[in-house]
Amino acid sequence: MAQPLLLDLIYNHEKNLADKVFLTQPIGNGQIVDYTWKQTMDQARRMATHLQSLGLPKGARVAMLSKNCAHFVMAELAIWMAGYTTVAIFPTETAETVRYVLEHSEASLLFVGKLDTWPHQKPGVPAGLPQIAFPLAPDNHGLPTWDEIVSRNQPLAGQPARAASDLGLLMYTSGSTGTPKGVMHSFERFSAASAGIAAYLQEQLGKDTQNRVLSYLPLSHIFERSWIEGAALADGRTQIFFAETLDTFLADLQRARPTLFISVPRLWLKFYQGVLSKMPAQKLERMLKIPILGKIVAKKVRTGLGLDHVLMAGSGSAPIPPDLIAWYRRIGLKLFEGYAMTEDCAYSFSSKDGFAEPGYVGVALPGVQAKLSPEGEILIKSPGQLVGYYKRPDLDAEVFTADGYFRTGDLGEFNSKKMLKLTGRAKEMFKTAKGKYVAPAPIENRINSHPMIELSLVSGVGQPAAYAVVLLAEHLRPKQHEAAVRQQVQAELTKLLNDINASVADYEQLKMFVVAREPWSIENGMLTPTMKIKRMKIEKMLEPELDRWYGDKQKVLWQ
Repeated sequence: MAQPLLLDLIYNHEKNLADKVFLTQPIGNGQIVDYTWKQTMDQARRMATHLQSLGLPKGARVAMLSKNCAHFVMAELAIWMAGYTTVAIFPTETAETVRYVLEHSEASLLFVGKLDTWPHQKPGVPAGLPQIAFPLAPDNHGLPTWDEIVSRNQPLAGQPARAASDLGLLMYTSGSTGTPKGVMHSFERFSAASAGIAAYLQEQLGKDTQNRVLSYLPLSHIFERSWIEGAALADGRTQIFFAETLDTFLADLQRARPTLFISVPRLWLKFYQGVLSKMPAQKLERMLKIPILGKIVAKKVRTGLGLDHVLMAGSGSAPIPPDLIAWYRRIGLKLFEGYAMTEDCAYSFSSKDGFAEPGYVGVALPGVQAKLSPEGEILIKSPGQLVGYYKRPDLDAEVFTADGYFRTGDLGEFNSKKMLKLTGRAKEMFKTAKGKYVAPAPIENRINSHPMIELSLVSGVGQPAAYAVVLLAEHLRPKQHEAAVRQQVQAELTKLLNDINASVADYEQLKMFVVAREPWSIENGMLTPTMKIKRMKIEKMLEPELDRWYGDKQKVLWQ
């Protein structure tokens, strides 16, 4: 029997769960609006009627530029029911990238939603492209509004169907190594991945759990799109809460009381460092080891983070230090790591009960086939596998093996339980003057587990030895010019450098740590929208300083 498509499941939810709250949206001043399945679908159907009235060609691409909000989901449903394809753009992108995606995808219309930098992005919208503003869109743009359009249109009738092979989503990668690529996903593939994730979550959380999630990672990224929106659309019983602003994040968490919470390694690290900034690591560890007191302290820490109701937490999008996973488990949070990518709808590997050893990304999810190439590259076949790259048949030829596996570009190894460990990324490996390849990711993972460090980059192409640039933890950065703080940092990083060099091969040893002068951020272009480092951009920025660093005899330098 064929897997039901998401729209089929959604129509069932509309009928059988009509009065269940599906989306909860803060609208400012402490106010929130709940949307039941019936209300969500009523708005989506009315917008679908309007979209069809525009006479767009079948399968037309309709873009969304918005932070996460209830109307992002409604617009996606409207676009699908009207017969079109969604193109979501990262809400932090520059005008240049906004223009590239809109023009490359040949978008016929743009929904403009919650945005922080719309005046800087607006010049990237091609002249004459029709636009519609979500209710929470920036003020004073003069665009036709969602509410006005919905109020004058009747709901699209019936159960408009889409073929399994129809293109449902065109996902543009976050561009850590250059121009974003358009990844094509059919309704069949996205539906299969969403249903598979929903089934996995039911297994881990319990089939009767009324799941609550806070949606705050970009819905324009496949991790949030599949694991939060897609899984919720497949399951029907999950309530999605949205965050209002960065400043209200903790209050948003307390309102949602999520049963599932997913994040990226940098945020898990920031939460951890936030705890340690209030209580020294050694004192906390001593308290956690005391039987009764340890449970009380662990619960207090989880409550302080807003995660006391979480039944399962997940980390993805980039490697997370194993020590960090172990720490969260010590405070009673079941934190699992997974591994996937845009190209398989974020459906490939995940930890689960019995298969959750820190340092491994779990086992293949149901329906996923995986193996290693002779060079150690991870090859995957997934039910969520991409149809191909939009307008790039040359890339399709590169990324698929003769027997249909996707070349991930990541290196790995399996243990006896078929659990996968990531050992590096083939394209990130570099040679020093010693002539052997260095994989930066495992070393960066070791560095990033130190409580004084938020992010790191290991490099050294053609140099006598590798080096690492480190970004200090947020609570230390304002004080990094103080003599006492510098002295403490110098001592800790010297010890860390010695410890790492004692545990790696001689050709992998680091000559020095360099403390970054300025934070790396999405805004200054050093991080992707999902907070991964833009390696090539940072390396290019550092290049003029390399000769001076290598000429210095110190183990810890300050940029």
